[in-house]
Amino acid sequence: MAAAEDVVELTLDQENKCQINLHGATVTSWLCDGTEMLFVSQHAVFNNVKAIRGGIPIVFPHFGPWELGPQHGFARISRWSLEKSPTKDGDTIYATFLLQDNENTRKMWQDNRFKVFYTVIIGHRQLKLKLDIRNEGDDSFEFTTLLHTYFKTLDVNNVTVSGLKSLKYIDKVRQSKKFVEENDLVTAKEFVDRLYIGSVDRNEVTNLNGNKNVLITRTNLPDVVVWNPWQEKAKVMSDFGDEEYKEMICVEAGYVAKPRSVSPGARFEALAVLDVI
Repeated sequence: MAAAEDVVELTLDQENKCQINLHGATVTSWLCDGTEMLFVSQHAVFNNVKAIRGGIPIVFPHFGPWELGPQHGFARISRWSLEKSPTKDGDTIYATFLLQDNENTRKMWQDNRFKVFYTVIIGHRQLKLKLDIRNEGDDSFEFTTLLHTYFKTLDVNNVTVSGLKSLKYIDKVRQSKKFVEENDLVTAKEFVDRLYIGSVDRNEVTNLNGNKNVLITRTNLPDVVVWNPWQEKAKVMSDFGDEEYKEMICVEAGYVAKPRSVSPGARFEALAVLDVI
């Protein structure tokens, strides 16, 4: 379990709230009408070193294996600061978190100067996630970013993901070859690791925990990753239970198919809205 001082809670009421761990600014719980919507492994490590296995880790400044540093970048394993404490705004509550360059990131990532503001907003049956990435240096930089969302399921075999038909995708299970999605509904009934390129801005994920469905609406996050490790991969992850693959599916909004460049003094803004429908 995470230490209390590491966790920020946004509470509408006792059945609608979320928690964000300052390690990685990782959303680790989203309760909607009393139902937990996010999966966090029973074996997740909360040592402020390792990335948290579950919730919504932030991938930045690189998606996937990275020759300059850790896989998926340093954002998910960095300590973020609380820039704006939980604040009520109409029928919502929000907080903003900040990650900025330091000696370690500059040494790792080509001396780039940056600030990443991350705002989490909870409303009734809704979670909004805002990214604001700013170039504070004198040179342009390139990055990829993604919200690595782990949804909690009753049985992953019943889950479907819509909005991906006819899209090209990179299938990492099949030597990263490109294919075109032929199905109206994508399912996970085996090891799945796909990057869908340039998706439409909405995807519906059905039959999640509590038999709830979630509509994901994306702005400036054109790509979608669908991932489930299945049985064999689950067994080799020390921070993931052997049978937990049945209880989760990752449907991840990102800007990852190609790098995004940000000029000095400029910013990149993106938004993911998760609506329980």
